Amino acid sequence: MEAVLKNVASTVELLAVTRTDKVEQWDTATVDKAFQWARYCEHIYTRFHTNPPVKEILEKHLLVTNEGLRTTFHGSHDTTFSDLSQCQYLLLVGLLNNPSLPRSIQQMLFNTQSPRHNGKESKDLTGHCIELIQCKSACKVFGALLSSTPSPHAEVQGMMLMERLDALLCTGSKTGLAEQYLDSFLQTSEGLNNISEVMVAALLTKKNDADAAGRVLLDFVLDWLLRNRSLIINMCSIFPVVILSGLALRFVKFRVAYCGLLKEFASNMEYDITEGEWVQTHHSKITFNDLSNHFRALFEACPTIKEDTMKELNHLKTSDGDFEVEGLSIWGDLLLELK
Repeated sequence: MEAVLKNVASTVELLAVTRTDKVEQWDTATVDKAFQWARYCEHIYTRFHTNPPVKEILEKHLLVTNEGLRTTFHGSHDTTFSDLSQCQYLLLVGLLNNPSLPRSIQQMLFNTQSPRHNGKESKDLTGHCIELIQCKSACKVFGALLSSTPSPHAEVQGMMLMERLDALLCTGSKTGLAEQYLDSFLQTSEGLNNISEVMVAALLTKKNDADAAGRVLLDFVLDWLLRNRSLIINMCSIFPVVILSGLALRFVKFRVAYCGLLKEFASNMEYDITEGEWVQTHHSKITFNDLSNHFRALFEACPTIKEDTMKELNHLKTSDGDFEVEGLSIWGDLLLELK
């Protein structure tokens, strides 16, 4: 029994460490070992939760362990006997909420293309993360599917991204480190669609604008995002207008950039006489109908931008020859569609 008590105490101490900057030194092997000990504690709970004498001994030992951890780690959370039943979950939450978690571990946790298997009786690390996301809230998952919001997977990544950037910006150093981190995140992400979804999820994290520091963080992320045109273009191509117009409503910088990009999409269109419709001459997938829907949603979400934009479109139509015949001016046809 002494060995069991010692192992349980060591695992509880491990959970406390996941909330500190010591995880910066963790590698794959360390994380593997941590999950092995977490599974061990879950096994102990399963074996002894119906055995009152042993359960009482474990509960008393946990009280002593928690008291010691409160002295060692400021703000340490107590671990109860019932917590042992979900020790792997608590371990994973501690890691995901820690901005000091190495980037390599983050990638491993979310790399669904290359799962790592640790044997028949244990889940791979990717499996733990996916399970956490799935169990986070079934209602939230279905809500995301219905409203086309970023996936729960992207929400967790977005949360982690903002936590890490907040930690880098709060060090008092210049923004260089945070910019390098974002650049690295862009280079190592699984394609533009993935990072676009994560960036949107990060910007939609409601708590981030609750204080001055949160607003500085959001402003920094927006500035970086707007400097990466390929990301903005991709976001307009893959996200529904309700998401983009929501971002435009919340962030003035995004609103201006979004409106300017829509006008750029229009200027890159030419009329296909054979098809009888406006088509893109560049790589964007935005169709004329898509473009019209983007403008409508933007005007509905941000009525203050509508008047000035319509005036500008009228000016562009006049400069284009002020044609009223369909197919001669993208601006004339767009105005007819929007009126």
